[in-house]
Amino acid sequence: MLLWRTATQVVVEAPAKLNLFFEVLGKRGDGFHEIETLMAPIGLWDTLYFEEDRSGQIRLDCRQAIRGLPGEPIDPPDTQLGCVPEGAGNLVFRAVELLRQRAGVRRGAALRLVKRIPVAAGLGGGSTDAAAALVAANEGWRLGWSRRALADLAAELGSDVPFFLSGGPAVCRGRGERIEPLEPCRAFDFVVVRPAVGLSTANVYKACQPAGKPRSMVAILDAISKGNAARVGRLLFNRLEPAAVALCGELARLRENMARQDFLGYGMSGSGTCYFGLCRHTRHARRVAGRLQATGVGTVFAVRGSR
Repeated sequence: MLLWRTATQVVVEAPAKLNLFFEVLGKRGDGFHEIETLMAPIGLWDTLYFEEDRSGQIRLDCRQAIRGLPGEPIDPPDTQLGCVPEGAGNLVFRAVELLRQRAGVRRGAALRLVKRIPVAAGLGGGSTDAAAALVAANEGWRLGWSRRALADLAAELGSDVPFFLSGGPAVCRGRGERIEPLEPCRAFDFVVVRPAVGLSTANVYKACQPAGKPRSMVAILDAISKGNAARVGRLLFNRLEPAAVALCGELARLRENMARQDFLGYGMSGSGTCYFGLCRHTRHARRVAGRLQATGVGTVFAVRGSR
């Protein structure tokens, strides 16, 4: 996550994420699932602009844009990114309102969100926007809250939101809110494909069958620490993937398409529906992304791991 100030605004670049490993340990008493996942931010960004509004109101304007393969933003049909809620239904609005209430201030905010991360895709688009909103409001209103204090609010907004305050790849446990950042490591290159369909996270979890013997992430953590991309590719894993594929036939076709590419490994991120492939280097990612885009499988991104 990147933040800077202009003369009138606070600007935050909010990254998407990929789940390189995802194990479901079981259902908890509070209705959530106990998970163990390895998440990594990637260079696909939403941008949030924050400006204090002296009227005391919170206003949110959303615009969709998408980064095409040449790297230039274009305005797409809504089907490419999915439907983005506005007003109080958006996590950005809710995050700013929550911080305002807990800080005991009556200040307003004019917010503009430029969306590039697809929604209902397993990339954490809503969660990263919520984290960006907390950071932007804290800075814009000069509240001086620590990242730890903001993380407590983030956990109330959603399981993935605290991760985006951590600043890099991390192991996430509990329902996702317990964060263990990794040591700085090699940035890997990926191709991400968002098909034209989305899935309900709740429905995917409902259909998922936790394993009797959970898979360990020790091996993939070791491969990442050594920068061994080929080994990382062989160790990609997502317990939710079979459930998502069973719920959506288009994902089975996308998976078959991904298998035909020369990736080091591939898998589904989060509860879907995005698939990603691990590449050897940036040129490889761009080449495969162009090939996939030509097949019409969905919206395709060539991205690099980010901090």
